[in-house]
Amino acid sequence: MELVLEYDVKAGDFFSAGEASSKIKDTLKKLGFNPEIIKKVAIITYEAEMNIVIHSVGGKIIAKISKEQVEITARDYGPGILDLELAMTEGYSTAPEDIRNLGFGAGMGLPNMKKYSDYFNITSSDHTIVKMIVLNE
Repeated sequence: MELVLEYDVKAGDFFSAGEASSKIKDTLKKLGFNPEIIKKVAIITYEAEMNIVIHSVGGKIIAKISKEQVEITARDYGPGILDLELAMTEGYSTAPEDIRNLGFGAGMGLPNMKKYSDYFNITSSDHTIVKMIVLNE
């Protein structure tokens, strides 16, 4: 059996940012997942959510939870990433100065998503889709 959770994420909405990752984290706790798995999922979901808030015109976070794994898909509505290889470099960021002054945009979002995922795939054209899986082992 698979549980599917889906959340809209608004561009520039720092007030609500983190809600999807918190709700997914709470669900995993209620389902009795190992704390280490919950930590990994919380990190990758929060980073994905913040990337949508900071760099896109909005998007969705979709969590598919089964006994074997947690699959997180972050899908935005644009504008896409011009250079994926450069975007995956730790410390590289296109966040504007006002966002950096808020303490975000350090260029660790995508590298952290990859680091804490057992499976990571990103595609980008006029929109970006990041699919991450954390295995429940």
